[in-house]
Amino acid sequence: MSDERVSNVPEKPKAEAPVRPAHRKEPEAPTAPVALDERGTALSELLPKAFSRFEVEYGAAMDEVVAKVKPADVAEVCRTAKEDGRLSFDYLRSISVVDYVERLEVNYHLFSMDKRHKMVIKASVPHDSPSVPTVSGVWRGADWYEREGHDLFGVVFEGHPDMRPLLLYEGFEGHPGRKSFPFHEYDEW
Repeated sequence: MSDERVSNVPEKPKAEAPVRPAHRKEPEAPTAPVALDERGTALSELLPKAFSRFEVEYGAAMDEVVAKVKPADVAEVCRTAKEDGRLSFDYLRSISVVDYVERLEVNYHLFSMDKRHKMVIKASVPHDSPSVPTVSGVWRGADWYEREGHDLFGVVFEGHPDMRPLLLYEGFEGHPGRKSFPFHEYDEW
């Protein structure tokens, strides 16, 4: 006979470990692979020649060529991008500002109607005193984009002819596009 004992008494359930909330991991930003077409590849080979007098860091993101420049060089780089016949960036698609907490980045999204290529010119500026020269003298359409960047992020576009608020009222406190801007709790009714 085996030494096993049979009991009619049900076993007591084992005590479960206390449930701890799962440690929240910051989501990883998905990155798209670089996919430059023939025009993008040709542009990336041409830019170092066209911008040879500037200190530029080249790269690509998704389907666009990226050129990172010093903030002080923005206006001249943009003027070269527009006036150099090999580039002909005659259309400023938009200007965007990105808050990376430790710095702001001003991005100029360009397109050439003639050559059918596109690129982004980027300039990193300090969070506490963001300033770049205006490009409203290069593309008239930059006027409202720069005013928006000033309203929402506090970027000063040096030499801009009219920095009146575009989206906010005169005297608005703070810059609501920045990650540090406080959003007050509210109750839905």
